[in-house]
Amino acid sequence: MSLAKYEVFDTVVELGNLTKAAESLNLTQSAVSYSIANLESEFGFPLLIRSRSGITLTSNGQRILKYIRTILHWDEKMKQEAACINGLEVGSVRIGAFTSVCIQWLPRWIKHFKQEHPFIEIKILQGGYQDIEQWIANGVVDFGFVSLPTLEGFETIPLKKDRLVCILPYNHPLGNQDKIRIEQLENESFIIQKSGYDHDIKRIFKETGVTLKNAFEMADDQAIIALVENELGVSVIPELVLQGLPHNVTILSIEPEQHRFISIAAPSLKEISPAAKKFIEYVKTLLKSN
Repeated sequence: MSLAKYEVFDTVVELGNLTKAAESLNLTQSAVSYSIANLESEFGFPLLIRSRSGITLTSNGQRILKYIRTILHWDEKMKQEAACINGLEVGSVRIGAFTSVCIQWLPRWIKHFKQEHPFIEIKILQGGYQDIEQWIANGVVDFGFVSLPTLEGFETIPLKKDRLVCILPYNHPLGNQDKIRIEQLENESFIIQKSGYDHDIKRIFKETGVTLKNAFEMADDQAIIALVENELGVSVIPELVLQGLPHNVTILSIEPEQHRFISIAAPSLKEISPAAKKFIEYVKTLLKSN
């Protein structure tokens, strides 16, 4: 069985669509279909369920996927090691990140990293905390940015203690205070983050025992800010979300102070590829200098 077939299978699963996979791999759709059919024939059982809504894995396909991704991971790592021996810097780094990291950190970091390492390709998958944890566990990404605590078994590198703040409509009566307690929001319409994006808020609710009235559930930080600006509710978001962006909201510190702890996570930091290690070391150097 060839690695090319494994790569086709992995790409189809990642994108959930034969046409998109073909475009990503610069192949025809018939070539992708033939490769999958050939792989299924060699294994002796179906790997995918094809429907109008897209592609899903069979139970056997799910079992096989983790081994295929492990093989592709070690093949990529071997190629990068060989390149390092020959004095070259090549390879790809796949990173899972949530919105605020995608907006505030990664564009600048990747720009400067690419200037120093032009032959290392960076790919970003954006999602919520739960998405990123699944991508790390399943080998979809080399590493991801998470909020601690994360899944057991991950190795982590702490990066930043990010304060959580309360945002209110600009003329809200509670906006005259310097600080606010979560209990004071109990009767307010609260805009909460979608499940999978809301680890930090759930933790605060659990610690305070406060139940808030949910007005809207959103996945995007900027959508939450826009709803608050238009007086449709209040919310609690990380301070990093607000940095350098225009907004027309009142920002209050929470009493007692609440934080999220942004970290890099991977199943094993020793076993990630040389290119991924290089990017992580670059990130650590940048944050130390700030």
